[in-house]
Amino acid sequence: MRTFVAGQEAHGDFEFAELALGIDIDLFRGPLEFETDGERAAREDAARDVLADLRAEAEAGDEIAGWDALYADALARTVPFLRAVRGHRSGTGEAA
Repeated sequence: MRTFVAGQEAHGDFEFAELALGIDIDLFRGPLEFETDGERAAREDAARDVLADLRAEAEAGDEIAGWDALYADALARTVPFLRAVRGHRSGTGEAA
């Protein structure tokens, strides 16, 4: 079965959510693979700008932007499992 959102085919759950909600999950959550400190800083700056725009649109009365802002904010507060594991020694819970 093929799933389409706004005329675009979604290939998987994450892509469906991105198309349906208009939110780039990796922008707010971070990629599952390695990113440099500079890449992370640039991504987080862009995410802050997008989130600020969504909040401004929500305050202007756009209810969908308000829900998108809540979702984006929640994504920004998560840490992908693989990134979290790399930052800790196995079994000790101490930072590497």
